[in-house]
Amino acid sequence: MKHLILRTVACCALLGCATVDAVQAQPSPPVAAGLPDFTGIVQKNASAVVHVEAKYTGEKQGPNRSIGGQVMPGQGMPDDPQAEILRRFFGMPMMPSPQEQKHTSLGSGFIISQDGYILTNNHVVDHADKVTVRLQDRRTLTAKVIGTDPTYDIALLKVDAGGSLPAVSIGDSRNLKPGQWVLAIGSPFGFDYTVTQGIVSAVGRNLGQRDQPYTSFIQTDVPINRGNSGGPLFDLQGRVVGVNSQIYSNTGDYLGVSFSIPIDVAMSAVQQIKSKGYVSRGMLGVTMQQVDDDIVKAFKLDNGAGAAVVDVSPDSGAAKAGIQPGDIILSYDGQVLQQAADLPPLVGMTKPGSKVPVEILRNGKKQTLDVTISEASRDQSAVNNQGGAMSPGHSGSTALGFTVQPLDNDTRKQLELKSGQGVVISEITGPVAAQAGLQAGDVILMVNQQKIGSVAQFQAATKDVKAGGTVLLLVRRGDQSNFIGLTLPDGK
Repeated sequence: MKHLILRTVACCALLGCATVDAVQAQPSPPVAAGLPDFTGIVQKNASAVVHVEAKYTGEKQGPNRSIGGQVMPGQGMPDDPQAEILRRFFGMPMMPSPQEQKHTSLGSGFIISQDGYILTNNHVVDHADKVTVRLQDRRTLTAKVIGTDPTYDIALLKVDAGGSLPAVSIGDSRNLKPGQWVLAIGSPFGFDYTVTQGIVSAVGRNLGQRDQPYTSFIQTDVPINRGNSGGPLFDLQGRVVGVNSQIYSNTGDYLGVSFSIPIDVAMSAVQQIKSKGYVSRGMLGVTMQQVDDDIVKAFKLDNGAGAAVVDVSPDSGAAKAGIQPGDIILSYDGQVLQQAADLPPLVGMTKPGSKVPVEILRNGKKQTLDVTISEASRDQSAVNNQGGAMSPGHSGSTALGFTVQPLDNDTRKQLELKSGQGVVISEITGPVAAQAGLQAGDVILMVNQQKIGSVAQFQAATKDVKAGGTVLLLVRRGDQSNFIGLTLPDGK
């Protein structure tokens, strides 16, 4: 009733104004000059934007599969608005029942080629049993998930429409500047082809180690909400420059800050999925932290720019090039680092095998080292271009229902862990882990009494897990450690 009352009050106010105008007409306000007209962009591109619907049987989805989307690891569950900072969003029109929320998610997408390839977010279709898209002409088509990359939060779909489809034009997100106008088209709350506009607030925005560390986001003030996930962000030339992905909110709804994946990053992932079935990323081989005030004082630096090297992986490109703990990385391949979070996206976009100049500061002196970049471990929860998970079947680490990543230095210090101790859960992806009470941010110290200190060790320890088997984990949460057993369904 509250909404009805507010709406009635608003209507009364409008009626009152109309009565006053009838008595004394007021001149129309002048139209502001220089503001952009977006109608041409909308007319040209709306037909290439699609509504995405993902269905689940209930056997594959994780605990965060709901209208609220997924939360940033370590920031609380969707039902805890006070703890949530970054909430992914893909909603449903009207308010669905809890049962419906568990089995359906809605989002947006856009056609990138006339033969039916569609780009959207991975979190919109993650672990879905069936994906359909609805076109502007109201046709509903079954979509095949060609491949996904959870690290970049990108999914490539394919539909067969029996003919050529309208497609968007791809722009260059590297040319974006703060203050430029941008436009979003999507399906917030399930309302198809909703158009909103705003400006670029910032570029190269890094959200830290806990949330897509390899992505430098486009930050805008474009109003986007649940259901906009996976939709396109256009520039004034009508070209796609970003994929709408996240909002900054403590309620789950738009509060003025939105984030989009640069289209250059997204299309790089698309081309790799098409050509080789997965996305590869470069790896430098260092653990780093922000150059804080203590480091600035101790090293007598002018400012806190750059990334402080805490550890160097043996046999990595960084180790072979001579990078050492205590070095300050000032630039990578000619790109100056303002903060430590600037480094992972640059390294991730580097083709493995490339030799890259890395400028460091050591003992007050600058020097440049040529580093050969290796290939980072593949995301085990990704889907390849054959439509299957990288780890086949219902065995191995994927079947446990969570993914892991290396511990960052801050978390290691907070938990008083040594180098080579533990890996952190980055995302809950399935019911086995969810039912056991595991959470993103938990640290895995042991698997079946085997100490774990790296993602590779975790994968090796869990690769032979079979249906019906049980895995015993030693899990650290805060200052407490407990053994938790995970039993895989026997498939009967």
